[in-house]
Amino acid sequence: MTTGDHSIQPLTARTWDAFAGLVERHNGIFGGCWCIYFQPDCAERGQGYEGNRALKKQLVEAGQAHAALVMVGDEAIAWAEYGTPDELPNIHHRKQYDAEADLVPDYRITCIFVDKRHRRQGYAKVALAGALDLIGAQGGGVVEGYPHEIGEKRMSNSFVYNGTRTMYEEAGFEFVRAKGMKNTVMRRTVQPGKVAAS
Repeated sequence: MTTGDHSIQPLTARTWDAFAGLVERHNGIFGGCWCIYFQPDCAERGQGYEGNRALKKQLVEAGQAHAALVMVGDEAIAWAEYGTPDELPNIHHRKQYDAEADLVPDYRITCIFVDKRHRRQGYAKVALAGALDLIGAQGGGVVEGYPHEIGEKRMSNSFVYNGTRTMYEEAGFEFVRAKGMKNTVMRRTVQPGKVAAS
């Protein structure tokens, strides 16, 4: 997916440096997370900023970590992390989620992040649409996201780590149920090869 000012690229060993640059510009994201929180065994395998960085790079090189990168030139300015439930088992409120689950999705979208220099310009929506496009290219299926109900009170970017319910509704997701406090389970089906609406 390409427009006049940006393109969508998958997170791979080839685009690692661009992804790493975005993370490094923000001190590792959320206290040095490097976007590994939702991946298996992250607590045991990631150890601080450098350990998390090494783990993320290892997972990317092994094809076990996926994201849509929003690129402006050679610079990544946003991403949306996605993967199968096996790749991303560690969602928030998992005990409640498992107890109330009615199906296992094919994919999850677990984290959306935008460079602080490019916020409030629609790039979170672009990243979400990019993830759906890449999921479609990989065969599509049932996709879940876990955005936040923010109401009228402004929340910090660290709390709204997966976007808002409104943004997901605009991307064709339907509300399934609440999850935790002000979190949701939302779902849509992406057709194989289908380009998602942006």
